[in-house]
Amino acid sequence: MDQDSDGETSSSVCSEGGPHDRQPCDNRAEPECCFLALAVKMRVAAYVSAVMLTCAWCVLSEPRLEVPMTLVRNASHQGALCLDGSLPAYHLHRGFGAGATNWLLQFEGGGWCNDLESCFERAGTRRGSTRYMSKFEVFSGILSNNASLNPDFYNWNRVKLRYCDGASFAGDAKFDNGTSILYFRGQKIWRAIINDLLPKGLSKAKKALLSGCSAGGLASFLHCDNFTSFLPQNASVKCLSDAGFFLDEKDISLNHSMRAFYEELISLQGVEKNLHENCTSSLHYPHLFHHILVPPTADLHGRWNRCKLDPAACNPNQLSILQGFRKDMLTALKQFYTYSRRGGMFINSCFAHCQSESQDTWLAIDSPRVNNKRRITKEIDCAYPCDTTCHNLIPLP
Repeated sequence: MDQDSDGETSSSVCSEGGPHDRQPCDNRAEPECCFLALAVKMRVAAYVSAVMLTCAWCVLSEPRLEVPMTLVRNASHQGALCLDGSLPAYHLHRGFGAGATNWLLQFEGGGWCNDLESCFERAGTRRGSTRYMSKFEVFSGILSNNASLNPDFYNWNRVKLRYCDGASFAGDAKFDNGTSILYFRGQKIWRAIINDLLPKGLSKAKKALLSGCSAGGLASFLHCDNFTSFLPQNASVKCLSDAGFFLDEKDISLNHSMRAFYEELISLQGVEKNLHENCTSSLHYPHLFHHILVPPTADLHGRWNRCKLDPAACNPNQLSILQGFRKDMLTALKQFYTYSRRGGMFINSCFAHCQSESQDTWLAIDSPRVNNKRRITKEIDCAYPCDTTCHNLIPLP
């Protein structure tokens, strides 16, 4: 089964990267999480309002920034190949001015594959092969080079890492039956791309943000500590997971259907050896992997179809189940919320998946807010449907 992500409550979590980020980004004794999901620095309120009112039109009129693909030419020598054996790739747009020594790396998302059938199918698509990927990517939202639309990162070196392994850049295995081959080399792809970027300036980064959405958001968790090991000791390093915090929960039929999915994925792609021991010491890898509340196997009669496509069509019982899922997520995050002094979170109650890559949800005149804030350290939204700033974006199947 090839699994894409859809989430009812959208969350973003920002954390320190590894043991040696040790320069507060704003040089305060007690820093807030400076680079967190949907983080746009709040200027003086009147200034923010003026900028947004005068620049509202530019969200629509701004020309698209299309960035060409870079193939990692020596990747095969490192054993770093996409599912089908094609070379991995990324898109790099150079920074300038004060941001020339700062780097933002964004993992692409796109679900997972957990068995041979789904991985072979995936290998023939853009999700498993750079042969089928667009050779240019539009950089918007957190990747935009427009100072009005992305004031914190517009002049940084911004990189989009293309996703072609089906296991959040974490696998290290190979299937070969003599006639067909699949390469599960996400971990090696990650390292090959980093090795390609280091001589291009990443090795001298002063500030760095590792981010990603969905399956890419999970990748940002998995590789956060490792990322810091490639950077200077005095670099300020942060990691951002946009819609990448996944729960191990029962579906509506009270089965752990997604738990089995991930156990198969981990076994097939050789992921376990690349997971942190705090994760693997738990039998079911809690709080890391995607849970879909209503998988097709749990809704054979399609009673949730309308609700999944339009939250306004959910009946009271369905909304109650969704609110229960939200409460479980907040419970899972409680320890981080209470005790993390440097980490941050921005959790809104919008029916949306991935909000950092889209301009209208990253920074626009009507982009989502929590308690009328965009830049916060830790903020949790009220329960759906109270937030009128939401963009309820239901992903297509």
